[in-house]
Amino acid sequence: MIAAEHPVVPHQSESAGDGEGKPPEDRRHMFKRRFITATIIVLLIGIPAGYLLISAGQSRRSGQDKEAEAAAQGLREGWPSKMQRRIFEIPIPGNGQGVQYYETNNWKASRMYAKFRTTSAGLDRFLTGVGTGRAALEPDTIDISPRDIKITGWSFGPGEKWASITHKNKKPRPTQNITVNMTDPASPVVYVVSAATP
Repeated sequence: MIAAEHPVVPHQSESAGDGEGKPPEDRRHMFKRRFITATIIVLLIGIPAGYLLISAGQSRRSGQDKEAEAAAQGLREGWPSKMQRRIFEIPIPGNGQGVQYYETNNWKASRMYAKFRTTSAGLDRFLTGVGTGRAALEPDTIDISPRDIKITGWSFGPGEKWASITHKNKKPRPTQNITVNMTDPASPVVYVVSAATP
């Protein structure tokens, strides 16, 4: 059979008037489709927005709590958190007693003030943990500044046996000003100001 005997007729599209096309959407279906679309849009926008509002509220409350803690006057009874001790490099020995601390933060520097009583061996452990030793303590000196004394209310009066050291680290690690009341060598009291600058 020859190709000419079977002519190729191009495909013709169906006209809209044939009755076989998609029927027009009625009002009920159109309303339903629009409602579903609107609901999806609201959920896609509303859920993340709600999450952001909740997160912002929690963050603000957390910041207010930290600000209130930092604004507290004087030393707080109890141990600073492990993170605070690690950041400020204040390895209070496990047998520390009467532990008190206070943290301040501003754009220039962050400071941790700590005071505790320990044993002679506990003092050695603390000094070793800081990166120094008992031999580095200078007798009859107080390395806590008048500004820090005013903030903490610490008293370094006469008639006590004092020894101190300023242990400097390369930034951003903190520098510790350490003063020890050695009046009772078996039960020294340690005063530390650890300052970290950005």
